[in-house]
Amino acid sequence: MRTTVDSVTGMDGRPSGTLGDVLTEHRRRRFVGRSAEIELFRAALDGAIDPPYSLLHVHGPGGVGKTSLLEVLGAIAAGAGATVARIDGRDLDPSPVSVLEALEETLSIPAGDGPVGLPEGGGRLVLLVDAYEQLTPLDQWFRARLIPRLPASAITVIAGRDAPTRAWRTDPAWGALLRVVSLRNLSPEDSHGFLRKAGLDRHLHERIVRLTYGHPLGLALLTDVVARGGRVESDVLPLDLVEVLLPRFVETVPDSRHRRVLGACAVARCTTEALLRDVLVEGDVRDVFTWLRELSFIEPRPDGLAPHDLARDVLDADLRWRDFDGYQHVFRKVREHSLAALRKTTGRAQQRAIFDLKFLFRQVRTAMSPVEWGSWGAHYPERARPADGGPILELVQAWEGRHSAAIAARWLDRQPEGFFVIRDHEGEVLGMLAILDLARSSRDDVDADPGARAAWDFAHSSAPPRPGEALTLCRFVIDRHRYQGPSPTLNATPILTLQKQLSTPNLSWDFLALAEPDKWDAYFAMGDLPRAEGADFSVGDRRYGLFAHDFRKVPVDAWTELWTERALTQDVDVAPRDHAQALLVLSHPDFEAAVRQGFKDLRRPDLLARNPLLRTRLVADRTGEGASGAAVLEAVLREAATTLAHHPRDDKLLRAVDRTYLRPAATQEAAAAALGLPFSTYRRHLTQGMTRIVSVLWDQEVYGQDRAEVNTS
Repeated sequence: MRTTVDSVTGMDGRPSGTLGDVLTEHRRRRFVGRSAEIELFRAALDGAIDPPYSLLHVHGPGGVGKTSLLEVLGAIAAGAGATVARIDGRDLDPSPVSVLEALEETLSIPAGDGPVGLPEGGGRLVLLVDAYEQLTPLDQWFRARLIPRLPASAITVIAGRDAPTRAWRTDPAWGALLRVVSLRNLSPEDSHGFLRKAGLDRHLHERIVRLTYGHPLGLALLTDVVARGGRVESDVLPLDLVEVLLPRFVETVPDSRHRRVLGACAVARCTTEALLRDVLVEGDVRDVFTWLRELSFIEPRPDGLAPHDLARDVLDADLRWRDFDGYQHVFRKVREHSLAALRKTTGRAQQRAIFDLKFLFRQVRTAMSPVEWGSWGAHYPERARPADGGPILELVQAWEGRHSAAIAARWLDRQPEGFFVIRDHEGEVLGMLAILDLARSSRDDVDADPGARAAWDFAHSSAPPRPGEALTLCRFVIDRHRYQGPSPTLNATPILTLQKQLSTPNLSWDFLALAEPDKWDAYFAMGDLPRAEGADFSVGDRRYGLFAHDFRKVPVDAWTELWTERALTQDVDVAPRDHAQALLVLSHPDFEAAVRQGFKDLRRPDLLARNPLLRTRLVADRTGEGASGAAVLEAVLREAATTLAHHPRDDKLLRAVDRTYLRPAATQEAAAAALGLPFSTYRRHLTQGMTRIVSVLWDQEVYGQDRAEVNTS
């Protein structure tokens, strides 16, 4: 719990130490109650050699004060000369490597399973583990591997939302070494003590205690409300008091600038000063960042600030309702910040940025079902190693049968770089994914896989990939425990696929193959990855569907803008996709015909405005704010004609095009006469010139302007 920060002062009365020291001192001064829990901890700490117990497990609901209690216990232990090591499950991947790396900052961690050592003169070890519910996959590892490596005199305090698992309670060896405490709301006496320390008018104490029932987060929130001039109503608050108190707090926020800061904190996974600079479009945001950090429901994380879990959704919903225009502005600014981070990073850092981007869209109802938010961002896909081949094929055979395993084995041999794995805390393969590039696959390989064949046929019957364009297929998605249900592997799928979509040059179609496709229709329709009609396929007795997106029509930036529009709509039901603004992907003959028609209509803006080239990448990439599509197309065509001047031998071609389209004569016969050429020679020069121009524009359409310039230089 945090409210207004008091100063930590030195001998001269001026603030000393770091802001963290200030916050720690403030929390110590404001902390009340928990005397029984503190005495239980002191009993172990004061034990001469062997403490009366080795593990104190504290559990209770969100907002009940577990983190505050751990901070006080840590201060008591440090004051007694102990070495205090801290782990926060919200800040770590649930893997032994991540936990051990965190402990290495304080302790000596030998390789293997050797005893954990203390720094010289470190005294007794006290290990504090917060948000243990985030480390649930490691529960057995903590019980059987990590804690037994600690010194016999060590004391471990685990705090989480859940009671210890049955394995702790039924293990005879742990029976005498374990103490379990269920943390409750503060007593009325302790609640009054909290309000006294907060400096609130004593006439309000009884009403506040009655309204909050001693819920620590509720007390802190209502204290914030009153301290900022809000009123304490006389009605009885419901049990979900956070949903009542946070909107009251928002009403006391100083101004729209601070409300935007709250909005950013609600929608972003973590908030930093850099994020607030982008949201507020200001150079110095230290004042509002400090203000945010001091709020009772905001918690510091290694990579920024985040609202308490109970507060985030309430805050998000209230601010969205209160000022929807402002909320939209903040949402888009946070999205732009995430996209910028995504584009300037690679590897694991880029995957983290994608996790942050996808986190923005967690409120879209249809996006909730396949996501396991409890492990969101905790597992990252990595390229499979040669030794992973066996486990990968075992997973495929276990869930999809021997026919699918044979297909996977063939692809593993042909495109091993397309296989990725998710690992569990022991480093074993927890799940696997395979992303194949069909454009560089042999016909035999495509024909050997019904899924690849279905994707290939659908793409070529709809909008065929052009020479040099990639066609990708996420062919396998398998989690060891959940197959294609909510799981770490399914969480990692959009992270890996978006990363591949961003890094694959000239991507045309991208497909995703999933079993039981009917249940996925609404989810992928929301994300503009609709079912490929008529492309279902079977392997063995299992039916699969393909979900497809053509990135030539709707590139990644436009795609994420569509997600944004749907996340910000008041009605999140899926509306039919309006493809009027989608990019056209013309075949070469249609493209050539459109170019030739464009030159014929070059001096008629009304006719140019109807040309299909306006909806292609060629023109869309250059259309800026305020520029008409017809004007842009005219400029593109004229610029392409001037490329004929780059080569002296083409001068005769340029003169034929010039007198026909750029500065046209009345008729082609008149153009030939003006050039002093026989009509047949003029027609040959014109045909060659237009062929050359179409080739230049085709390169720009397929490869983009920058790369086309390299190709023609």
